[in-house]
Amino acid sequence: MGNLQAQTETETIVKEWQRAKEYTKEYLDAMPENSYTLKPTKEMRSFAGQVLHLSDAIYGFIGSATDIKPSAGFGELEKSNDVNKLSVIKKVLAAYDFAIDAIKKYPNAKLSEHIKLFGQFDMSREQAINKCFEHQTHHRGQTTVYLRLAGATPPAEKLF
Repeated sequence: MGNLQAQTETETIVKEWQRAKEYTKEYLDAMPENSYTLKPTKEMRSFAGQVLHLSDAIYGFIGSATDIKPSAGFGELEKSNDVNKLSVIKKVLAAYDFAIDAIKKYPNAKLSEHIKLFGQFDMSREQAINKCFEHQTHHRGQTTVYLRLAGATPPAEKLF
């Protein structure tokens, strides 16, 4: 299976991650500082918890997909319970930078190789990157409700 080409060129994947980083930053900036602790219900993560969870997953998925060791341990950011706006923004953007740099460095020809993501899911490296992109999109989308509950206006959709 290693002879197959990746479906998407690395440069295109990187551009999508750069767009996602900018879009997520707009969400982080839009949330008032005192609402980083906001939980829509007691069972849900706080806003900060959501975006730190999103970041933890970026490190885990992208580290596995590219064999590049993440600078943060899996789940470490969310467990920190950090709710300081500037600190959380720095951590989230660092996760996106990790993804962008790791993908840029990774040979496009190797993205079709199959791995066992988290030791249980058989997929190509490219699919693992795509699953991560889907995950960050999902959690960023959830934070739209958090912004509305805080009285803030969510950023306009940024598909392109």
